Amino acid sequence: MDRFFAIVNPAAGGGRSAKLAGPALARLREKGLQVDAIASTVQGHAVQLAREAYEQGYRNFLAVGGDGTAHEILNGVFAGRTAVQRIALGFLPLGTGNSFLRDFTRDGAEASLQALCEGRKRPVDLIRLTHARGEIYSFNLLSVGFTADVAALTNRAFKPFGHLGYLLGVFVRVVQLHRRSFALRCDDDVDWDERRSLFLTFNNSKYTGGTMLIAPHADASDGLIEFVRWGPIGRLGLLRTLPRLYDGSHIKHPLASRRAVRRVEFKAPARVDIMIDGEVATLECRSLDIVPAAVDVFI
Repeated sequence: MDRFFAIVNPAAGGGRSAKLAGPALARLREKGLQVDAIASTVQGHAVQLAREAYEQGYRNFLAVGGDGTAHEILNGVFAGRTAVQRIALGFLPLGTGNSFLRDFTRDGAEASLQALCEGRKRPVDLIRLTHARGEIYSFNLLSVGFTADVAALTNRAFKPFGHLGYLLGVFVRVVQLHRRSFALRCDDDVDWDERRSLFLTFNNSKYTGGTMLIAPHADASDGLIEFVRWGPIGRLGLLRTLPRLYDGSHIKHPLASRRAVRRVEFKAPARVDIMIDGEVATLECRSLDIVPAAVDVFI
């Protein structure tokens, strides 16, 4: 089926998506694209809508909102299935974060519209998280520790403030700073790494929070997970180096490290908060692996 199935999150971008989605979709239709659109109503609804659309034969999807909308579409298609026919995903980035597209363009919605109209797309990888109750797919990043703490607070209290809200979440979590151990091992490692850390991130793309360059070496098409670890830095040290999260130079800090891996195992005795593509879930994590070139993205 050549038609696009567009899922609109009207709440994305503090309600901006509800105002801009109609004109943006109209532009696509004027260019000759056949688009069927439906609005999601609550968190998780887009997962159900995408699952039903895939079963009906749709293979071209359009996320109208933020990264959370695209995340739900991909999980509606991939999660729980042993085999998936090739799909393509386009973006009308009208949400708050829209981190993923920054790897490819600074032009946001205009670049996405042009790619959709020209049929220009490229294959990208997905990260698969296996947890005690199932699996979740990520196209952007997964993280635990400080970054997940910030995301949880921002989503709960500050999301209407956009990028400013994320900064507010950062400074509150600096005051409440926790440095914990998340036991893991990667690829052929024999020993478990149980060192305390500020955060661990497992990245498919470079950015999070819209502008934070957490993983400057990440490549969404290289078949690898970019693993960034920042050790147990203190409050004053974190405040001094916080701006370096925005230009990627934080990985040069003596307590930071990075490596490219294909698989990660966790030895988690209990559930932990984990940020996945900007949303937070509390899960008992088992493993991560990469699914190379899993989906085509219009960009």
